This record gives sequence, C-alpha cells and structure tokens, in this order.
Amino acid sequence: MSQSMTARTYNQNHVPRPYAPGRRRLSIYVAWSYPAEASADVTRLDDRFSTMTEVRRVQWPAYEDPQWSDPLRFQQGIAGGLELFFWGWLPFQQFVEERTGFQVPVYQRVDQAGFHTPLDERVLADTDTLFVWGLDHMITGQDATPSEVEALRDWLTREGTCLALGPHHDVGASDDMAVRNMEYHHHGDALVPRRQRFGRYTRSLMEGLGIPVENRYGLRPAVTDTGKSAPLSIARDLDTKGWLEGVSSFNFHMHLPHYAVTTDDPNIIHVLGRQPIDMSRPPHPFTEAGNTEFNMFLWMPPAGDRAGDIIFADTTIFSSLFGVDESLRTFWNNLVSAK
Repeated sequence: MSQSMTARTYNQNHVPRPYAPGRRRLSIYVAWSYPAEASADVTRLDDRFSTMTEVRRVQWPAYEDPQWSDPLRFQQGIAGGLELFFWGWLPFQQFVEERTGFQVPVYQRVDQAGFHTPLDERVLADTDTLFVWGLDHMITGQDATPSEVEALRDWLTREGTCLALGPHHDVGASDDMAVRNMEYHHHGDALVPRRQRFGRYTRSLMEGLGIPVENRYGLRPAVTDTGKSAPLSIARDLDTKGWLEGVSSFNFHMHLPHYAVTTDDPNIIHVLGRQPIDMSRPPHPFTEAGNTEFNMFLWMPPAGDRAGDIIFADTTIFSSLFGVDESLRTFWNNLVSAK
C-alpha cells in the first residue's frame, strides 16, 4: 500500500486548504497515541484516562442518556472517554470554520486505526495557526524527533504563523505519596488519579526549540459566586498583540497546569494571564510556597529568525465540555483574527 501524500485526519485524508489573505487556517495536532491510551490497563490506578463507565459514575447523571450509556451506541471503556474529547472540540472547530470558511483538521500522532502522522510538511504546509495539544501520558513515550523539531522551526520562520502549545497538567510528579495525596485533595476531581503526568511530546518540542517553559501541577482555579472561573489577572500593558483584548476569564476546569517560565530574561516570554487559585481548597505544595495565582496564558513574541508567535493555553480552553461563554468566544475570535 502506497503512502498518501497528504496527512491523515479522523479516518480520511486531509484536503489541503489554499492560502487566502486575511483568513487563517487553523489545525489541531493531538500528540497522543490513541491505541496506547485506549489500551491502558484499567486495573492500573495511575497515568491513564478514565473509562466511560468511570465518567458516568463520577458525573452521574450527566451521561445517563442512552447516547452515552448504551454500550451498543457508545464505547464504555477508555476509548469512550477519549471520544468525549472529540465531541468537546467540535464547537471550537465549527466556530473557526464559520469565521474563516476553512475546516479545522484534527490530526493525531497515532490514530484509532494505527496510522502514524508525524508533525511534518503535510501538516504544516497549509496551516497558519497550529495547536499542539499535549494530552499524551508521559509513560507512552511520545517524543518529538529531530526532523519534527526542524520542520516546526522552519515553519516558524514563515511570516504570520502561530504555534499554540497546550501541554496538560502534571499531577503527582513527586515520589512522596503524601505530597501526591495533597495534590489530589486540592483539585478534588475523583476522575484524576494520584499520578497523571501529561505532555512528554510537547516537552520534547519545547526542549528542541529552546522554549523555557514547563507544565507543572494541576491547580484548581478560584470561582465566582456563579461557579465560573474567577477573572484572570491580565498584564494588558504587555499584550501588544491583543490576544486577551475583551477577555476577562476562561472556562472552569478543576485541575489546570502552571506554565512555569524557566528563564530570568523577561523579554523572551510574557506571562499575559494568571489564574487565581481557589485558596478555600485543601493546601497544595504550590500554595504552601506562597503562590496565590498560576500562569495560565503565555506569549513568546517573534525573535531572531522566528517570525511566528508562540503561545501557551491549556487544551480545556477549547473544549465545550467545560463551558463556553462570551469571554471565551472573544478569546477564540482573537486567535482566529490574529495578524
């Protein structure tokens, strides 16, 4: 069987989108191996996704409609839990298509059928904004190859490109079980085990590209009286590109990564949005160290040979599973219309 000249999306080959001035072409690259995640041993407590049965039990009765609970209609194992991600991303894809006229392809590093799609020219050629979502458990061994790093570096020399990195949380990194238990009780999500470490692929990309950021922890945001995430602390004086113009908050998720900046040079990366932590929750090592906010949205402006922008935003910001309001739609629109 000959290899297709275009990259594979969800059970089809992508049809390249022509360049159109003023209309951004967005693509999503999910950096997991679907088979590795779906085939995880369900007797293992840590470092796996929830089964659909576990989701139904914890979220009861939210998923008791036959659409979700009938095993003849929806998978009840880990694969069913993974399929919820695709359902959640659909409104974002539809939002982008309505505003740009272009569909948003969703690539997977290894998809349901075992097709391997590296991050190469087939993905990058017709993409202006690329989302790389680090939802791969680190134990599955998804490492960016030198050729992928080089392809992405070359792509970023193209004027107008934007790389949006979304490594997910890193819960339970410590080998101290008491610390891991403290983290668990802080975020309070029964679906997240004491150890759930994500983002090996995005970490290897960042290392290869020399991006001084690490995803750490899984912190619970503060909420308003209406149950929404508390407003972000926004450095609007640094947001000269308007990424957060008109934005007050993102959607609520129980455990979000802190994007730790590992350089002392303030000109390399701008922390544009910090999320207040729910200090009413049980303590966390991060809050015990005196922190009351965590880094939520970062921007790395063009520099040197890199003409493209690099931003950091968690994958949950693009999922309707965690709610969509006007502030979030404004943020989505800012990304779509970025110059």
